[in-house]
Amino acid sequence: MTEPRDTIAFPVFSPDQIDGLARFTEPRECAPSEALFKAGDTGFSFYIVVSGTVGIWESSGGEPRLVTVHEPGEFTGDVDMITGRPAVVTAIAGPGTRVLEVCPERLRRIVNEVPSISDVILRAFLQRRVLLLQGAFLGARVVGSRVSKDTLRIREFLAKNEVPFTWLDVEADPGVHALLDRFEIGIDDTPIVIFLDGTVLRRPDNAALALAAGLARPIERVTYDLAVIGAGPAGLATAVYGASEGLQTVVLDTQGPGGQAGQSSKIENYMGFPLGLSGADLAGRAVVQAQKFGAQFVTPATVVGMTCGGGVHRLRFDDGTELSTRCVIVATGASYRRLYVPDLDKYEGQGVYYAATHVEAILCVGAAVAVVGAGNSAGQAAVYLSERTRQVFLVVRGGDLRKTMSAYLVNRIEQTPNIEVLLNSEVVCIEGEPSLERATVLCAETGKNRTLDLVGLFVMIGASPRTEWLPDTVKTDAKGFILSGAEAQASGSWPLARDPHLLETTCPGVFAAGDVRSGSVKRVASAVGEGSMAVSFVHQILAGQ
Repeated sequence: MTEPRDTIAFPVFSPDQIDGLARFTEPRECAPSEALFKAGDTGFSFYIVVSGTVGIWESSGGEPRLVTVHEPGEFTGDVDMITGRPAVVTAIAGPGTRVLEVCPERLRRIVNEVPSISDVILRAFLQRRVLLLQGAFLGARVVGSRVSKDTLRIREFLAKNEVPFTWLDVEADPGVHALLDRFEIGIDDTPIVIFLDGTVLRRPDNAALALAAGLARPIERVTYDLAVIGAGPAGLATAVYGASEGLQTVVLDTQGPGGQAGQSSKIENYMGFPLGLSGADLAGRAVVQAQKFGAQFVTPATVVGMTCGGGVHRLRFDDGTELSTRCVIVATGASYRRLYVPDLDKYEGQGVYYAATHVEAILCVGAAVAVVGAGNSAGQAAVYLSERTRQVFLVVRGGDLRKTMSAYLVNRIEQTPNIEVLLNSEVVCIEGEPSLERATVLCAETGKNRTLDLVGLFVMIGASPRTEWLPDTVKTDAKGFILSGAEAQASGSWPLARDPHLLETTCPGVFAAGDVRSGSVKRVASAVGEGSMAVSFVHQILAGQ
């Protein structure tokens, strides 16, 4: 290698560290140019280089490209070894190469039993994926229109699940037609997804995407200790603490990890991260952490019903399959409310968005957008979008932004020249063909309308709990948020002689955590706290059983 490498991503094991791993490893002599694993392989091994070299190659752009060369003391692998997904690169041995091979099961033992080595491996794995994405790695290719709802859905699903991909816009990318001709696909057949192994999916649903990307996992025919419904901060915290304490834990989510927090471009008030971090980054790290301890993730998995009783709860999915579990954590969170404007359905995914991440922002570069909302999520979105767009209008129903938004965000908004705050205002009309082109905003204070020329309207108002699927035995408040603890007992629907636990619902053994719970504090830190706290109550339930 002629360029210096990040020593975090490419650390070198000392001879003593290698000797300490002897019980986990098998020595192996490699033939010259032998492929230790290939892109698309699953269940591939981890290799420590003893002598010679191992080259790492990727070919997402069509032609093989050397990414790096591992030398003696270095090791192969990235986060796919923890998540169980297919490899995205190929490892080729050089002449005279000897390695120590570690199978996936033993690697998991190392990560859990040898903390000093685990820290080195996990830091390297996480950083390598970042470097790979920054180094022109194309990943899967999504070919579709910027005004297609299906294209946006596919891009959002892949991004939430950290599947590397490149989007090719059929209206703007000059190489699209040649690519489609090569696969004998017409524009009308888009969006399509082309994976690294050559698999081509035409207008795939999320289940097909998950299968092709290696995300799909079969649900085991066992009775789990703990089923977590929802993979936002509360659900992910539950998964980390549940799995780390030996509970057989499964996490179920319809879209992928992150929840509403995963839609935030930058969270700056989460303790311990003074520089801030994106919701997607927080979720991605939590997934790796939970899977390190053995938690199972199933995506997409849409729970449509639950039967409670007898110490075992049954969850029913939209495909008719079922899962049995001793305890349930409902962490389905809340979604942003929809605007009450004509033709909203027409523009959702075609100019009207409910998240402000790179996936949506790339559609608005250099143009004007509006953000509707007065909470921290709206403020974070406005600041993030201001760095990528010409103008951001922040539409606020109330007359004082400081009553609903953190002071640090209000200060930043006031200091950003291309953000204009419209107080006492609401969107009353949206128009455009085929996608959003303008919105009409009514100022309640003056009674006057103002027309804004926009390509994007980001809606971040209120919160609607995702509880419509719950059985009648789980009681909610007037707004649909789940009653728990003292509120559950006061409802008159608590069936046992003992008091319910703090986060326990009116159905014994079923808990609520995070934004879906009545009376919760709508902050990432509090959701994480509730998710971790719920596990202690689960232990008490299981001990009683």
